[in-house]
Parts: sequence; C-alpha cells; structure tokens
Amino acid sequence: MSSANAQQVEYWNGPVGERWASLQESIDLHLAEITEALIGFAVPRAGERVLDVGCGCGTTTFLLAMNTEPEGSAAGIDISAPMLRVARARAMAQNADVVFLEGDAATYEFQPVFDLVFSRFGIMFFADPVGAFANLRDGLAPGGRVVFACWRRFEENLWAWEPMQAALPLLPPQEAGDPLAPGPFAFADGARLRRLLTNAGFTNIAIESFDGNANMGATVTEAAAQALKFGPLSRAATGLDEEIRAKIRRVVEGVYARYQTPSGVVPPAACWFVRARS
Repeated sequence: MSSANAQQVEYWNGPVGERWASLQESIDLHLAEITEALIGFAVPRAGERVLDVGCGCGTTTFLLAMNTEPEGSAAGIDISAPMLRVARARAMAQNADVVFLEGDAATYEFQPVFDLVFSRFGIMFFADPVGAFANLRDGLAPGGRVVFACWRRFEENLWAWEPMQAALPLLPPQEAGDPLAPGPFAFADGARLRRLLTNAGFTNIAIESFDGNANMGATVTEAAAQALKFGPLSRAATGLDEEIRAKIRRVVEGVYARYQTPSGVVPPAACWFVRARS
C-alpha cells in the first residue's frame, strides 16, 4: 500500500471515521437529493451484481440491493472500520442480504463479476487514480459499467465554499494545497477526469453536470454546527478552542440564513455524474 493510501486508511479509521460514523443520519440527509438522482442515473436493474465503492455506513449499498433484488446482489467496500461497523449493524437490524468488505478498493483483488461498480463520493481519494480505476475495471464483468458522483470545483459548491470564506478571518492561515491531491475536489476538472478514465481502459465515457442542493439541517443553528462536523470547514477548524468555534458558528449561521427553506437549509451543491463502460 502506498504511503498516501496508508494516510487515507489512518485518517478514516481515526477520529474522523468515528465522527462520520456517528453522523450517518445527518450525512444521509445532507446528500439525499444527490443520492436519489445518482441512483436514477446509474439505473441498477433486477438481477445485477453491484459493488458500492466507499460505501461508508451503507445507505447507498442498501438502495442498490433494493433495486437489484431478488436475484441480484450488492456489496460495499470501504477502508473505514468505524463506518463499516455501523453498516453491518444496520444490515443485521434490517435483515438485509448485503456484504460489507473492509479494504482499499484501489488495490483489492476483485474477481470480474460485477455488472455495476457504483460510488457516491468514494473515489476522489486514490493516490494513483489511473491504477485505482483500472483495478475497479478489473472487477467488472464483460460489458459492465462504472457509475459515480464526485464534486466539481470547491467554488461551485456553495454549501462548503461560502462558510469557509466567511470563516477565514477566524481560522489559522490556510495553505494552498495541491488541487490534484487525493481529496474531495480532486476530480473537479472534468477533462482531466475523462483522461484518467480513458487511461484506465474505460470507454463510452459520459460526464454530466448535476446541480442540486445539500441539506445542512433544519435550522441555521443546526446547519452551522454541521459545517463544523464534516466538510472542508470542519478540517480547517480542527483543534480550535470553543470560543473561536462559537464565533465561527455565528458567522456561518449568517451565511446559511439565505438558504433557509421549509425543507431545511439547502445551499447549492455541484457534482459530476459519471458513467463509463469496461
């Protein structure tokens, strides 16, 4: 395993993984609109065998299983043991016939049995994207397809961008990172993403914009608190004392106020929906 992948394993099995596991319901709400649209884009069919990459706490895996039953099957793979514990507990509670694998999808030795490899924001953290995509392609049966969502540019995702900009005066100096490094916005450049998939051996590549909303919670108070629990602002504010975090929450409440609706606080979210054939 490369050092970069080892860092991802450590990251998602430490406090961040534990926190995301505890926030399963909030994250599902946050991504609900995107999830529904992505499932529709993927068109999982009865009888298909599906792999859910970066499955986290299993919500998308369960949806895929529902769409492929009774003859089909769904399996999820993730590097985060804390989130997989939640996924397996949910599967047991629901008596769901799904399998959850703990492993790195970039290097896991898949058999070529899957009709669909699916991912909701689980593929942007590969140290070697071409190698990882080629490995996922090796898991596809002849004629199989990969379908996934990834974020477009940070600046287009106002659910994350605007709170970060508002909070900058209260944050430690933020160094400009490598935009191509593993991370949420690693595949923001659609042309680069197409090249990566082509170099990994995929064909019939379709990359479509999806503009929707991210639900941050019922109220601006809840939304600001969530922004400090997951997403770019949460990472930037890690380790700050409670007085500073309280100031950030107040600033972010003002940002989110413009997005308050009867359905919750729903700022814009911008993704790529991607489909390709093996």
